[in-house]
Amino acid sequence: MSKLLGGLAANELAGFILVLARVTPLFFVAPLFSSSLIPPRVRGVVAVGIAIGLTPVALRGQHVPSQALPLAELVIEGMLVGFAFAFALAVLMAALESAGAIVDVVSGFSYGALINPLNGEQAAVMSRFYSLFGTLIFLVIGGDAWTLRGLGRTFDLVPLTDGPKLGSLVGGAEHVFSTVFTAAIEIAAPVLVALLVTDVAFGVVSRVVPQLNVFAVGFPTKVAVALLVVAASLPFVANFVSDQLSSSVGAALGALRVG
Repeated sequence: MSKLLGGLAANELAGFILVLARVTPLFFVAPLFSSSLIPPRVRGVVAVGIAIGLTPVALRGQHVPSQALPLAELVIEGMLVGFAFAFALAVLMAALESAGAIVDVVSGFSYGALINPLNGEQAAVMSRFYSLFGTLIFLVIGGDAWTLRGLGRTFDLVPLTDGPKLGSLVGGAEHVFSTVFTAAIEIAAPVLVALLVTDVAFGVVSRVVPQLNVFAVGFPTKVAVALLVVAASLPFVANFVSDQLSSSVGAALGALRVG
């Protein structure tokens, strides 16, 4: 009886380690979960709590090897699965920040760079704004719940004792990464078009009225136009974030297949 209990305890402990290995990449890569505003100790406690909650589900019908070498291999594979899933979500925020960076360069906001509180890196005004706005929408639409449900679904696609199909995993990561620039252009397109029209208008004015100091008038005008168009396009950005979140989770789960 004691041997049976000891075997069950060892299997649950090994399973918990594997689940924690798959959960941990969320707190390094995934939006919100990896925010520098959350202290590392708090992130560690939350990761352990999520792993404890998912362990009974992930261990259903699974027998985890207790030997060190096979367990270490499964830990690496679990971290790879967790990183691939978190990477698909991180691309969404990367697209938003890239769109903000494009708007900053075109409108002139890039002259005043500040610190982004979400990742601690230097960023200009619109890049920070899009990052914060995307995080807000992520919370409002229940992105954290989407993330946890998607993570739980990975244990059905790739059980603890199996590894992912690397070809599908790498192909999915490449596809997701290739969409960053396209998504950024889509988000920033209204502002880019408005500022292009503004530049053309000032070019015509400078030809008609050469006495006018276009550079003195143009900069504040472009800033005002950029702010107005950004404010008008925010509802569409919110819909974009909602749609992209569901497609990112679906793409991440579609790339995970048992090898």
